[in-house]
Amino acid sequence: MMGTGRGIVIGGMLIVVACCVTNLPASGDDRDTLRDLRRTHIVEAVEKVRDSVVNISSLQRVRKRRSIFGTLDQTQQSSGSGFVIHKDGYVVTNDHVVARSTDHRVRFANGRTYEAVVVARDRLHDLAVLRIEPEQPLKPLPLGRSDDIMLGEDAIAIGNPFGLENTITRGVISAANRTLEFEDATYTDLIQTDASINPGNSGGPLLNAVGELIGVNTAIRPDAENVGFAIPVDQLRDLLPEMLDISKLYQVEFGLRVGGETAEVVELTDKSPAAEAGVRLGDTIVRVDGTPVLRGVDFCIAMLGHRAGQTVSLDLLRDGKRLTKTVRLAEVPKMDGSEIAWRKLGMELKPLSRAASVRLRLRRDAGMVVTKVDPNGPAAREGIEEHDLLASLGRYRAWPLDGVGLLLKDVKRNDPVDVVVYRFFEGYRPARVELRLYAR
Repeated sequence: MMGTGRGIVIGGMLIVVACCVTNLPASGDDRDTLRDLRRTHIVEAVEKVRDSVVNISSLQRVRKRRSIFGTLDQTQQSSGSGFVIHKDGYVVTNDHVVARSTDHRVRFANGRTYEAVVVARDRLHDLAVLRIEPEQPLKPLPLGRSDDIMLGEDAIAIGNPFGLENTITRGVISAANRTLEFEDATYTDLIQTDASINPGNSGGPLLNAVGELIGVNTAIRPDAENVGFAIPVDQLRDLLPEMLDISKLYQVEFGLRVGGETAEVVELTDKSPAAEAGVRLGDTIVRVDGTPVLRGVDFCIAMLGHRAGQTVSLDLLRDGKRLTKTVRLAEVPKMDGSEIAWRKLGMELKPLSRAASVRLRLRRDAGMVVTKVDPNGPAAREGIEEHDLLASLGRYRAWPLDGVGLLLKDVKRNDPVDVVVYRFFEGYRPARVELRLYAR
């Protein structure tokens, strides 16, 4: 009996010991194994894109009541999100994230922060492109497609809700082709998701399960939970070629335009750099300086940062054969932007001086200063005054002066010209207004 009892006791002790052993902390190798088991496709997607997502902050401080600029309030700091589309520092966000200020900061997950300037915007579709000057190449976010999204598939939102940087939420695609109406705008073809989107997520990416961009987070339903909306990436693809047109951004003459599902040359200007290099209508561009090009937007993104005088190597497909052409970019003929602005809009312009940029805490390329206004011209009729800052014309930045001339040269009498103007008050941040002028 005693022997049997001892055996039971010993057996019990052995069981206890075994249980204790299984609860001991795992070794380093075991922990790595367990971590690998927990690394889902969602985790892998987030790890792939985390360095491409940014926080965007804008400072607004305005007071007083003054003419067209309405009632002004105290300082406010707004926060949104964005993502890198080009290694040289181009970032996409919502237009409403940057619309109310000239003072923008872009912050990465590692804490690096840069001043940013808006280089192109599309208010109608709520999209904007910013430029920063990084010390080293950035990691662009891979663009997916939204024409093949599936209802119920995973969706990942990354952004900065309520200022909480790099917040990741997960949900599914709830619906497609939604229409959202506001007082001043209507957005169509939106993606609906139940991935949590909150104030501060605006402009951030909506991703699929493999980490590709499928949408730009833009709006929520404040009267409902987990009902968020994103601009489909295919809409972004369609708009970027015009927003990133290097002839308007950098006053560079190339002489071709691509279109269609592939980067096919659909327009070619006679005696332009592209034509002189041997490019033909119908050619399909497959590489730019070694960078693969699959669609027209890939070509436009690859061309960012190129300046007049530089050469561009194009790999082309023509009648099934692969060719390489080298194009030397030319400078668009300079124009007197101030003279053209006076003739068509009734205001003279000059660049922001170094002293003024320091005093107003603005970049010198933030826009053009209005130095004279024709009292009977389009600018005066909408309330523009001397010393105002013209920040943008249409979707483009009003800078440099010859760039202003290029933007206005084809404007005809009574054509609408949308402008953004800032007015400065001593001791306060600038007040901003969007106006529509009609050319004379």
